[in-house]
Amino acid sequence: MSSEQSSRKAGILLHITSLPGNYLVGDFGPETYKFVDFLKKAGQKYWQILPLNQTDSKMSYSPYSPLSAFAGNTLFINPDLLVQQNLLKKNEFEVPSGPSDKVKYAFAEQIKQQIIDSAYDEFKSNSNSDLKEEFHSFCAKEEYWLHDYALFVTLRKKYGNEQWNTWHFKYRQRDKDALKELCKKYSESIEAEKYAQFLFLKQWMVLKNYCNEKGIIIIGDIPIYISYDSADVWAHSEYFKLKKNKEMLKVAGVPPDYFNDNGQLWDMPTYNWKELKANTYDWWIQRIRKNTELYDLVRIDHFRGLSTYWEVSALEKTAINGKWLRGPGTDFMNALQKEFPDMPFIAEDLGDVDQAVYDLRDRYNLPGMHIVQFGFGKDMSKSVHAPHNYTTNSVVYTGTHDNNTVKGWFKEEAGKRGKKNLKKYTLKKVNAKNCHKVLLRIAYRSVARIAIIPLQDVLGLGSKARMNLPATDTGNWLWRVKKKQLNNAAAKFLKKEANKFNRL
Repeated sequence: MSSEQSSRKAGILLHITSLPGNYLVGDFGPETYKFVDFLKKAGQKYWQILPLNQTDSKMSYSPYSPLSAFAGNTLFINPDLLVQQNLLKKNEFEVPSGPSDKVKYAFAEQIKQQIIDSAYDEFKSNSNSDLKEEFHSFCAKEEYWLHDYALFVTLRKKYGNEQWNTWHFKYRQRDKDALKELCKKYSESIEAEKYAQFLFLKQWMVLKNYCNEKGIIIIGDIPIYISYDSADVWAHSEYFKLKKNKEMLKVAGVPPDYFNDNGQLWDMPTYNWKELKANTYDWWIQRIRKNTELYDLVRIDHFRGLSTYWEVSALEKTAINGKWLRGPGTDFMNALQKEFPDMPFIAEDLGDVDQAVYDLRDRYNLPGMHIVQFGFGKDMSKSVHAPHNYTTNSVVYTGTHDNNTVKGWFKEEAGKRGKKNLKKYTLKKVNAKNCHKVLLRIAYRSVARIAIIPLQDVLGLGSKARMNLPATDTGNWLWRVKKKQLNNAAAKFLKKEANKFNRL
């Protein structure tokens, strides 16, 4: 990490979908800029978000099961900004009646798609040569993934959003003549998909620049695996463990753990690392390069999968009957370091982790992660999540998007042992009212260079504000913060605590 990022700092974890706004889902609109101002006022240096990749209703809109490793989520395109940029006429869309307390994905999709379609129609009839040149430059620069993605989405819509393995044989096998004919027949639909990605990136980069001008560093997140039903698996099937007929052969997951007695079966194909290595990890390098353009720092989700990964037959119903296989390890990491000498990455090293994972992380001087909630179990004295065992080169969280909120954890999960250990450790009377402040101060007080607090824990919200419950398919990714909660009192509290523990 660079010297600019080496001092003690603090930040907030909040995904784009959770931001307030008028379009049924958080997006890149005016309220997001107000949130950046809130971060600045609160003395925060970092804003951590979840993956920005295109999500899908069939995968319950999980940002960790994207349709593409490269494409952005068009739900984040804000109509008001399109009007400001003269890319859309105001009278071409209706604003939903008032903000929603939870994300309403299906309705938001309908509204945003209509708006994006209108923006594309405006583009087609527009004589603005500068805009057309900008769009064509974008298409040329992003050609390595954009055309395949636009083809994939167009075909998917043609087949009623059915998985690509159900398409006509010629399309499944990517027959060149069939795809060439498709490009002629659906040229406008394909261009419209590309234009939607152009709008996404245009709005995101303006927002990112605004953050950086305010001194806010964005931490992004790169999911280690990709959905089977994705443009990448369709376009680069050789890089994934599939059968000859391109059905899934092996899938990723984790063995039984803290979250689930049956483990987690992710229904995503594992990588053919041998083939990836033979091609100098080109797809992975391109993917990470894209992420380093979108974000200032990149959290590598499930980093342990680069050391060893849990693989299960695609025929299994649970993740129990899997096995550990050796990942690409130092060979892959050396390739990364060659391309990205600064190594602007954070290793998500949680869960069932062995010493080899830590060795791989430390060999490249990557910060790891500590979770305060995990530090007060029966092995408190030795736990890597107990505050006395933290390292300086690390990022500490009260919890992540996969955890309950601190208040929810304290009331529902900590149990007698956890509460007793927390009291013994802090020498304070901890209760449901103050637990979020106690854990925040533990994180801020620690030696970890970066302390990231989910916004729910800053506000002291309960389990209803939880973002995700692993191994469940419904009810996730829905929480939204209310405008009134991002107030001066919350900003003053954060700045006071950051100042107290030398994190300004």
